[in-house]
Amino acid sequence: MEGWKHKGKHDKPKPWDEDPNIDRWKIEKFDPSWNEGGMLEVTSFSTLFPSYREKYLQEAWPIVKSALKEYGISCELDLVVGSMTVSTTRKTRDPYIIVKARDLIKLLARSVPALQAIKVLNDDMQCDIIKIGNLVRNQERFVKRRQRLIGANAETLKALEIVTGCYILVQGNTVAAMGSFKGLKQVRKIVEDCILNIMHPVLHIKILMLKKELANNPSLKDENWERFLPKFKKKNVQRRKFSKEKKPYTPFPPPQPPSKVDIELETGEYFLSEKIKSAKKWQEKQEKQAEKTAESKRKREAVFIPPKEPVKQDNNVDNDNDDVTAMALSVKEKAKKFGKQKLIENINAEEYLAQSGQKPPKKKSKHSKS
Repeated sequence: MEGWKHKGKHDKPKPWDEDPNIDRWKIEKFDPSWNEGGMLEVTSFSTLFPSYREKYLQEAWPIVKSALKEYGISCELDLVVGSMTVSTTRKTRDPYIIVKARDLIKLLARSVPALQAIKVLNDDMQCDIIKIGNLVRNQERFVKRRQRLIGANAETLKALEIVTGCYILVQGNTVAAMGSFKGLKQVRKIVEDCILNIMHPVLHIKILMLKKELANNPSLKDENWERFLPKFKKKNVQRRKFSKEKKPYTPFPPPQPPSKVDIELETGEYFLSEKIKSAKKWQEKQEKQAEKTAESKRKREAVFIPPKEPVKQDNNVDNDNDDVTAMALSVKEKAKKFGKQKLIENINAEEYLAQSGQKPPKKKSKHSKS
């Protein structure tokens, strides 16, 4: 500051300019004594909400009303028009709280839960609604890139919330984010890069994690981090090119296709009267209609036709017959052998006893005398 010529008292160095104890980035909480007179004019903001949010807003409106009442803001929910309105009152002291209330109703309209949206009324909490619907024209491509931002089981979104320290909600054509100014700036950059296919959100997460580690290192805190950060190159997948067959060059132009009048002249319809033409058209229409009715009738009746039962084709019929004949022959042979064995075993007992000189024993009667 030496050699500086001061023209007036306002140019003189102040004692708090170089005070290390003062944090210039700290946001002080508003004190109502700073604005005891209140607001001179009534300021109001209103926003529309979709019909599917009507039931939830009706249930959560008492919570929103009580939260805004502490700051002296009045709110109104119009279900007929489908709008929410916030406005200042005589009790309002903080001039910026009406802007916070406007952000609150915007977040509620974008499907943010009421308990989460109320946090935006705090001084250290900001919000940003990023419009992504008009960044990509193709709807299928837009849906795929939006899903890429969310990730499988919303894992990518959770990782982004942890790294940036912001609450993120993807809903329809917008992304609602709540957090600090620094975090919201990072979220906007990540979302736009993802939808425009510039960089994948996972790569952004890797870079932010590295920056967090470098910020915690006291030796590298004040240095340039470009040499530490990874540089991702976009890889273009080579697609297969289909070669078109080149037609032989002819200096003459292709023949002109026949016009409607030429076709009518060839068929002879050009010379027919309007009455005959209309009758012919009506007849063609009736024929087409009859074909369509017959086709629809056939489709209706096809439902009631039973399906054909599958017939099993016995390929081994001849083999089975051969097996049966072989079994019959083997049974006959076994029966003959068994008969011969029985003849040998069945010896007459009376003849055997006569030869030996003994009488055969008398059989006991069944009915013995008592």
